[in-house]
Amino acid sequence: MRPVVTPEQMRAVDLAVAAAEGGSLSGAIERAGWAVAERARRMLGGTYGRRVLVVAGPGNNGADGRVAARVLGEWGVRCVVLDALGFDSPSLAAVERTGRLDLVIDAAFGTGFRADGRAEWSPPRVSVPVLAVDVPSGVNGLDGSVHGDPWSASVTVTFGALKPGLLFRPGAGLCGDIDVVDAGLAAHLAAQPIDTRVIEDDDVRSGWPRRGADAHKWRSGLFVVAGSNGMAGAARLACDGALHAGAGIVHLVTPGGVSDRQLPTEVVRRSSSTLGWADDVLAMLAERRGFGAVVVGPGLGRDDAVAAGVRRLVSEADLPMVVDGDGSWALSWGSESPSVLIGRRRAATVLTPHDGEFTSLHGSPPGTDRIHATRRLASSTGAVVLLKGPTTVVADPSGRCAVVRAGDDRLATAGSGDVLAGVVGAAIAAGAPAFQAAALSAHVHGMAGRRGHRIGLVAGDLPALVAEVLSGLAGAESSP
Repeated sequence: MRPVVTPEQMRAVDLAVAAAEGGSLSGAIERAGWAVAERARRMLGGTYGRRVLVVAGPGNNGADGRVAARVLGEWGVRCVVLDALGFDSPSLAAVERTGRLDLVIDAAFGTGFRADGRAEWSPPRVSVPVLAVDVPSGVNGLDGSVHGDPWSASVTVTFGALKPGLLFRPGAGLCGDIDVVDAGLAAHLAAQPIDTRVIEDDDVRSGWPRRGADAHKWRSGLFVVAGSNGMAGAARLACDGALHAGAGIVHLVTPGGVSDRQLPTEVVRRSSSTLGWADDVLAMLAERRGFGAVVVGPGLGRDDAVAAGVRRLVSEADLPMVVDGDGSWALSWGSESPSVLIGRRRAATVLTPHDGEFTSLHGSPPGTDRIHATRRLASSTGAVVLLKGPTTVVADPSGRCAVVRAGDDRLATAGSGDVLAGVVGAAIAAGAPAFQAAALSAHVHGMAGRRGHRIGLVAGDLPALVAEVLSGLAGAESSP
């Protein structure tokens, strides 16, 4: 997992570096400037005859840019350095009249933007590639919000670790390719209490639960409560996602019932009464102790009887539980808060809201700082929270946080969240701790989406793609 640090944490790192290097950041700035210059040289395809404009601000970001300009000049690049505070269309035009530009280096503000009270950054347009230093100026390094009309960088060189503003849209859409360079910061970063990390393929390789040689179906059994008349597809997708993620056996209860023809062949249908289904499910779970987890909520509907059943099941079932979709809505229904209901539980709970469901659970929308919002809900409810979005965030009550960037807009299709709920449930049933299961499942789900059709991917395509991803990652080491 790659670390993610806030601008405030980076300021603490800068102070530590300065203290260790005689009270000055000059060494770190020199290293950062060299890294920017080297990346600029690669973007330019050489140095001879190239011409670069460096827009440099008043802080450390500007100092990095000035070092880069000096180094590029030593390599034969003709560099023009302009002060960001006075940079405007006439000054750009004056530079362009003296010769063709090949590259612009944005060293105006970086993570210092907004910290100096600047309201926005709307530089004149340029027709050449832009290399941003640390964070594109105009992008809030904490949350990715954009202020003004910043340049869209082709490449961003950031120092030490990723920043949240590079990971969340709209700012993430202005970063281009991101290069993380050490710049001598690694030892000082290691001393920081970094509790946010980005999930990568290697985390799935090492962390996804594997079947042993003596495995049998009841070592990863999953119980699913999902579906309703008109929403049978949600139950099918959740069960299919679980089976393709490795669940050994899946039992399904659908209050009110749906046709078996609408379900995967391998799913075991369990009948229940329409109104007293929670009593029936609790009895089934008590009768068979082989289930490792429960998924509740996809496509259940939103009437009072369903909400009451979900709340009873959450309060009384003693298995790890994934609460998704209409289950999230049910937790916000009634007089007792989600935190009270989840507080009664003896096993882990995973909530998987999108923004609307988050608002119902928390009472307000997540806002721009999605890491902070996810942590807040996890802390208040005592659950692991998986906040879905273009960049997904997973947090546990301790404040530990994972950021998942694997998915893209192909997952913006009805039912994809139902598949994800099944995948998370399967990972927990197979023995993964709740936080690990949620974070790794979100990454696998995102990677599955990227393997699908660029246009026209539907949720029903995802389960088989999930199996492909897991076979290529977690399955590689266990192959004979």
